[in-house]
Formats: sequence, structure tokens, C-alpha cells
Amino acid sequence: MIKDALNDCQSRMDSAVKHTHQELVKIRTGRANPELVEGIQVEYYGTKMPLNQVSTITVPEPRLISVQPFEKNLIPVIEKAIMESNLGLTPSNNGTSVLIPIPQLSEERRRDLTKVVHQMVEEGRIAVRNVRRDVIHHLKSMMKEDHISEDEIKRAEDEVQKLTDTHIEQLNQIQSAKEEEILNF
Repeated sequence: MIKDALNDCQSRMDSAVKHTHQELVKIRTGRANPELVEGIQVEYYGTKMPLNQVSTITVPEPRLISVQPFEKNLIPVIEKAIMESNLGLTPSNNGTSVLIPIPQLSEERRRDLTKVVHQMVEEGRIAVRNVRRDVIHHLKSMMKEDHISEDEIKRAEDEVQKLTDTHIEQLNQIQSAKEEEILNF
């Protein structure tokens, strides 16, 4: 029972870290990254689909993303979706693909982006701490209901705290790497 609670704790904390990392990837750093546009929804035969399912996304140059749709009639639809995505990108096309130049970031914009990164990572830390709180609450209720000794519960709580510390450190490392990427590119 305790092992199940610890496994649940591990997987939920891993999910929180993974989600934070996925959200941070979407932050533009002045460098072309296909993940920046992969999730943009495009109207395809009456259905909304992610851009990466209706086209091939490549990075031919450090500051250029190329989107080559599987069907040429999607080019204007893709351009419109990119313009409406609020990423601050202006696509153009060469007849066969959509080209998205990535502009250089200003110093002020870089500072703003580091604040956004800090906020996203803090939300990840809060999610990890919430998992810790839920699991510890669950462990204490197990002690009352299942007559598990206080020592076993205390050891499990210590293990939960170790997991929390590990995941918080992972988030701190992700934050440092992303801030470095934003400020130094």
C-alpha cells in the first residue's frame, strides 16, 4: 500500500516536471525550434489538426523554420494559423512551403521571457509540492484506516520528501538552462 502511494507520487511528480518542460520549450529564444510551431492547430478538411500532422517541419537555418505541407492547398491555411497563434511570427511562402523567419530578441524582451520562465517553473514547483501534500495526507489516512505503524509512515514521508527535493532540483536545472538559453543566444 505504501509502495503504491510512493509509485503514484513518483509518476505524478514526473508528470509535473515533464509538463513544465514542455511548456518551456514553447518559449521563443531567438533560435528556430520546430517545437515552437508543432502544436499550432490547422483546419484540415473541417477538422482541427496539429501542424506536425499535416506537414513536415524542418530547421534549414538557425533562424528559419520551414513547414512543408503534405498538400499545397494548405499553405494559406497554415500561414493564417501561424499569424493567429500570437507567437509574434510572420510567415511567408515560396509556393511549396511556408517559411517562418525567427527575429532577434531585444534585451527587454529577453528579461520579460526570463520572468515568464520563472513563473512557469514556479507553477511546476507548486504542482510538485501539491503532489507531496496529497500523498502525505493519503499516508496519514492509511495509518488510521489500515493500522500501519507510525514508523513506517514516517519513513514513507521521508521518501516523499526526497522525491520532492529531487523533482524541485530538476525544475531548478531546467529553469537555469532555459534562462541561459534566452539570455545568451
